[in-house]
Amino acid sequence: MIQCKDCEFCEMDGRGQVQLKCNPFSDIKEPECLLKWQLLRLDLMTRAYMATITEYRKIAPLQEKLYRRMSREMDDMDDADSWKGSPDDDDGPDAPGPAAPPLADRL
Repeated sequence: MIQCKDCEFCEMDGRGQVQLKCNPFSDIKEPECLLKWQLLRLDLMTRAYMATITEYRKIAPLQEKLYRRMSREMDDMDDADSWKGSPDDDDGPDAPGPAAPPLADRL
């Protein structure tokens, strides 16, 4: 089995981080190379996910404040419309007027 350090598609930086420059669809030399490539990609995805979670944790307090403020605004809007009356009241603005007399009484 070829070691990654001996492969022309592998790059190692000073800290020992490995970067595989191979294409898994054309440049893989051995089956183990594909497994290593998958592990490195999985590690990259995990790091990106953890960075996203860290950012979400930073903005969570701001989101809570916005949610509370919007809830308060919605409650204030509902309270501002309370003068119109509830739909159960008969003398609200949408209540029907008095019933018209029968046609026989109008003639």
